[in-house]
Amino acid sequence: MKRILLIVVLFCTTIAFSQEKYFEDEVRKISKRIELITKTEKAALTEKVKLINKRLEKKEITSEEAQRLKKEAAEFHAKVIADKVAVEEGKLQMLVQDKANGKIKSKVVVTEVKKKKERYYDDEDSFTIGNRTFRFSIANNEDNLERRKEWLRRRRNRWDRKGKRSRSTTTQFVFAMGVNNVLVDHELSTLKNSDYKFWESHFYELGWTWKTRMDREASKLYFKYGVSFLWNNLRPKNNMYHVVNGNKTDLVVHAEKLDENRLRHVQMNFPIHFEWDFSRDGEYADGTKRDRTNRSIRIGIGAFAGFKLGTRQYIEYVDGSNVKVEELQKDNFNMNKFNYGLSAYLAWRDVGVYAKYDMNPLFKNTKVRNLSLGIRLDLN
Repeated sequence: MKRILLIVVLFCTTIAFSQEKYFEDEVRKISKRIELITKTEKAALTEKVKLINKRLEKKEITSEEAQRLKKEAAEFHAKVIADKVAVEEGKLQMLVQDKANGKIKSKVVVTEVKKKKERYYDDEDSFTIGNRTFRFSIANNEDNLERRKEWLRRRRNRWDRKGKRSRSTTTQFVFAMGVNNVLVDHELSTLKNSDYKFWESHFYELGWTWKTRMDREASKLYFKYGVSFLWNNLRPKNNMYHVVNGNKTDLVVHAEKLDENRLRHVQMNFPIHFEWDFSRDGEYADGTKRDRTNRSIRIGIGAFAGFKLGTRQYIEYVDGSNVKVEELQKDNFNMNKFNYGLSAYLAWRDVGVYAKYDMNPLFKNTKVRNLSLGIRLDLN
C-alpha cells in the first residue's frame, strides 16, 4: 500500500511540474479564445438571418417581423459575445496581476517553426509533459469545410500538373474457386477419360493484384499483375491413389475401399493479364474524363509463373479389423517444382468465369497438365 501511495505522489508531482505556465503563452491562449467566441457567435447569427430570410421569401412573416427578428438575434448574440469576452478579460486581468506579483514566469517566446509560421497551443486542447507539448483538437464544421476545400484544391492542382485527374493504379483482392482436372498432351478430348473426378476435384485461389491504366488519360486497356496462392486438389477415380515408383508417379488401385483419396498441391503464382475494362468513364464538372473501373464487362488474357510450396496425399479407409485409418503422406510425388501457363477470365463487374491451364507437365516424365475452371471475384 505504501509503495502504491509513493507512486501516486511521484506521478502527481511530475504532472504538476510538467504543466508549468508562462505569461506570454497564456496571453495568446486568451486572445485565441476571444477570437473563437466572436467567430462562433457571428456564424450562428448568420445562420439565423438566413432562416429568417427564407421565412420572408415564403411569406410566412412580414418584412417588419423579419427586421424585428433580425434585431433580436443580433442583440442576443452581441450580449453572448460580451458576456463570454468579459470572462476572458477577467482571466487576463488576473494573469497580469499574477505576473506583477511574480506568480507566473515570463520567457522568450518559443515557437514551433513550420513553413515560417508560429504555432501556439490552447490549454483546452493540449497538455505538456516535460518539454514536449501534445495536442488534440475538435474543429467546428466551418473549419472542417474550409480544410476540405483547401485539400481538394491542392489535389486538383497536383493532378493538373501531372496531366491526370484520377488514379492510374488501383488494387483488388482476388478470390477464385472451381473444379480441377488434367489434360493429356494438350488434348481437350482426354478430359472425358480422365483418371480424376471432375466435380469433386476442387481448387481455391487467394491473391492481391494491381491494375494499372495503359494510358495517362482514361482508357479501356489495363495491365494487371499480382501474387496469389492456390490450393489444387485431385481426387482419383476407381479407388486409386498415387504411388511413387522411382522417378515416376503412378495411379494404383488400393487394397482397401477408400473413403478419401486426395492429392493436394499448394503453389504460389505471379499472374499478369491485359484487361479490357468497358466501364463507362465519368466526367468532372469541367468536362475532364474520370476513369471508372469494375462497372461493366471485363476481359482478361494473360499468363502466370510460380512454384510449388508443398504436396500432400490424404487417404482414409476402414481396414479388416474395422479400424478407421487416416494417412497423411508428405512427398513431392515427382511433381515439377516450377510451373507456368496461361489464364483468362470474362467478368461482369466484380464476378466472372475463370480458366487456368498449366503449360508444363504436372508430374515429371509425363504429359499430364493441370486445368482449372471456375468463378473469380475481383473486389476493388
